[in-house]
Amino acid sequence: MRTLPDFLLETYFSKWEFTARYHLTASDAQSMRLTDLLALADDDGRQRWETLELGYTTTWGLPALREEIARTYDNLEPEDVVCFAGASEPIFHAMRVLLDADSHTVVITPNYQSAEALPRAIGETTGVPLRPEDGWALDLDAVRRVLRPNTRVVSVNFPNNPTGAMPDLDTWRGLAALCEERGIRLFSDEVYRGLEVLPQQQLPQAADLSPTALSLNVMSKAYGLPGLRIGWIACRDWQVLAELERAKHYTSICNAATSEVLALIALRARERILKRNRQIVRDNTRTFAEFFATRPDLFEFTPPQGGCVCFPRYLGDDGVEAMCSDLVEEAGILLLPASIYRSELTSVVTDRFRVGIGRAKPHEALGVWADWLKTR
Repeated sequence: MRTLPDFLLETYFSKWEFTARYHLTASDAQSMRLTDLLALADDDGRQRWETLELGYTTTWGLPALREEIARTYDNLEPEDVVCFAGASEPIFHAMRVLLDADSHTVVITPNYQSAEALPRAIGETTGVPLRPEDGWALDLDAVRRVLRPNTRVVSVNFPNNPTGAMPDLDTWRGLAALCEERGIRLFSDEVYRGLEVLPQQQLPQAADLSPTALSLNVMSKAYGLPGLRIGWIACRDWQVLAELERAKHYTSICNAATSEVLALIALRARERILKRNRQIVRDNTRTFAEFFATRPDLFEFTPPQGGCVCFPRYLGDDGVEAMCSDLVEEAGILLLPASIYRSELTSVVTDRFRVGIGRAKPHEALGVWADWLKTR
């Protein structure tokens, strides 16, 4: 593997995430206190928590947790799941397991940087852009055109970070079928699944659609529990899962016992947690739409189809980079400018910024932003 570039988002966050007064670009749904999560526990979950011993855990993940994760899929068994520390660890290992120097990967853009940087560090990589003029739609024909005989992986993220876009059902099924037909692994980052605007928009998970596809998920985003650092890959190919489990021996080895029990409690209460988070997103969508509508000379806002992030357009003469920089330095409001999502594979729009709409009570921050805009 070649040297990886600086992770632009995390480098930016290391400076501002915990020093800015208002975090309006958060990628996760509203979290909850430990006491509130424990209040959702069933009898078994409560007993597991109260009798927990802080020893090592199995590398594959707590059996009861894998069983509960499998229940979130239609066609999977607990044996089809391996757990990891968050989502970045399984992305890292999946690319190393699936790719080599002679392989080719197709990646959609814009994306979470590791989805692009890791394949580029291993082999050849081609980008397929989601374009704002097309409503950020996935162009299946564009994917088909860039496939090669040595294409091993097509990597996608829906609902998409940062655009909030989702493909229609026919396109999504077509992508899964195309990959399976060509002997290509579909690697599907599904960390925002569960926060779709309309229930009928929810897509089948890739691991359910195809026996060779890999579905990535995590407790951090839709569930709003990033502090647990529990993620997983689901796949019906046990050989791939076995290779992923062995790769994990070189990084986290096993997950934190406390986190696994808390994740089990949360997943058993997932309908209540996701219903709460969807309502926050719905309320915030209206709130942000009203805010941006007051300054049509400066902003174009399209709400996400799914997830809790979106990618509004900034129309000001100063440009989005200056606006975001001045806003955090002068008013303490953190946004992510378009440069964080620049790609080595395709051109990415330069007049956008990421907003997070999953956190509760953004009104004070929006008021400060509105006052700041009046001084510009």
